[in-house]
Amino acid sequence: MLLGFAQNVGAQAPATEYGTGLKISFNPESPKYLRFVFWNQLWCRSIDNNPGTSVNGESTATTNDVALRRVRMLAYAQLSPRYLILLHIGINNQTFSTGGGSGTSGIGGYGLGKKPQLFVHEAYNEYAVIPAIDALTKKVHKYNLYIGGGLHYCNGISRMTSCSTLNFLTIDAPIFNWPLLENTDQFGMQMGLYAKGRLGKIGYTVNVNKPYATAVLPTPGGAAVDNNGNSRAGFSGYFDYQFLEQEANVLPYRVGTYLGTKKVFNVGVGFYQNKNGVKLESKDSIISKHDIGILSADVFADLPVGPKEHNMAVTVYSVYYKNDFGKNYLRTTGIMNTGAKDDAFRGVAAMEGYGNSRVLMGTGSIWYTQAGFMLPREISKKFRLQPFAAYTYKNLDALNQVGNYWDAGANILLDGHNAKITLEYSNRQLYNSITKMTSGSKGEALAQLQIYL
Repeated sequence: MLLGFAQNVGAQAPATEYGTGLKISFNPESPKYLRFVFWNQLWCRSIDNNPGTSVNGESTATTNDVALRRVRMLAYAQLSPRYLILLHIGINNQTFSTGGGSGTSGIGGYGLGKKPQLFVHEAYNEYAVIPAIDALTKKVHKYNLYIGGGLHYCNGISRMTSCSTLNFLTIDAPIFNWPLLENTDQFGMQMGLYAKGRLGKIGYTVNVNKPYATAVLPTPGGAAVDNNGNSRAGFSGYFDYQFLEQEANVLPYRVGTYLGTKKVFNVGVGFYQNKNGVKLESKDSIISKHDIGILSADVFADLPVGPKEHNMAVTVYSVYYKNDFGKNYLRTTGIMNTGAKDDAFRGVAAMEGYGNSRVLMGTGSIWYTQAGFMLPREISKKFRLQPFAAYTYKNLDALNQVGNYWDAGANILLDGHNAKITLEYSNRQLYNSITKMTSGSKGEALAQLQIYL
C-alpha cells in the first residue's frame, strides 16, 4: 500500500474519526507537538505493453501485477511557535521484478524486486520570521514569512509540482509536473533554502537549490542531455492569488481535491531557472552548455455545487508548461515499468521503449487538464463516488507530431481520502522510432487501494 502527505492534516478532507491525526502534545498549555502520518498505496494493474516487450526474459503483450506505489511515513514537530522540523521517509515503486534494493537479482532472499531500500524524501528545518498567527496575541498576520532549508519540497513551477500524494483527484500525478524528477532532484526534492508565506491573498514560495549532479554524455549532433558538470544554483518560485477561501501553508503539500469541504479558486504562475543545466555536442565535437528554463501558468477550482445536503462538488485543475532544456531534449518513462527489450522481436519498436513507457516531457509545451465531480451523497450510504477525467496535450520539439493522452476513472471514497479505492484507465500515445510520428496507442487499467492515518 502507499502513503502520501498533504499540507495541513485538517485540510485534507479526512474522515471524521481521523480528527487531527496521530498527534502528541507535550504540554496542553504549550504549542509543542509531534505529529505522524502513515500511508500506503497499493496498485493492481493490467498493462498493454509497447511493441517488442519482454518481462523477466519472456516475450509478452500484457502484464498483470500487484505493486506498491508508495509506502511512506512523515513526522514533523512544532518545537515552538517559530520552529518546525520535518522528516519524511519511505519507499516507492516495488513490483514483482523491479524496485528492489541495491544488488538484488535472480532469485532467493535478494531476488529481483525484493527488499527495497528505505530512503529520505525530505528533511528540513523551518523558522517563522513573521508567523501567520501571533502566539501571544493570537492575531492573524495577513503578511507572513517562513524561511527554511534542507532536502525540501517547497518547489516552484506550478501547484502540482508541490502536490500532495494523499489526495490526488486522479490515481496519480502526470509526472511531468516534476520535470527534474530523479535527474537533478531526489524524487521531487532538492537540497537548498526556501522562503514561503502570504502577502494578503497572494501565496508565494521561492527557493535556491543546488541541483544533484548529472553526467549523461552528449553525442555529436545529438539532442541536449542531462549533464550539469559542477552544477550552478537553480532558482524557482510559485505565486498564486487565492480569490476565495485561503489554503493552509503549514506544510508545502498542495491539495488535489477537497471533496467539497472548502470553496477554493486560485490562479498561479511559476518558474524554474538553472544556468548551464544541460550539454550538447555539435557535429564537429564541440561541447556547449545550455540553460534550463521553465515557465508555468495554472488555475485550480474546488467548489461545492447544488443543495448543501447533497454535498456535491466540482474540482478542476489546468496547467500550461513551457519547457526549454535545449535542442530536442526528450525524456521517456513508465511508472513501475517491468518491461525490457525483447531480443526476438522483429517489428518496429516504439520510440518510447518497452513495457508501459511513454514520452514524459521535453523542450516544448505541455497542457494538462483534469476535472472531477462529487456525486450526491444519496447515491450510496456506504461510500462517496467521484468520477474524473484528465487530458494532456504535448507539443515537443523532438517529435514530428503532437501527442494526445487521456485518463478516466472514479474515486470510491470509503472514508474520505483516508480510505479510498481508485479505478482508472490510462491511454498513452506511441511514436514510431524512425518517423517520430504517432503510431497508435496502448492502455493501462489500474486499481488503487489507499489508506492513510
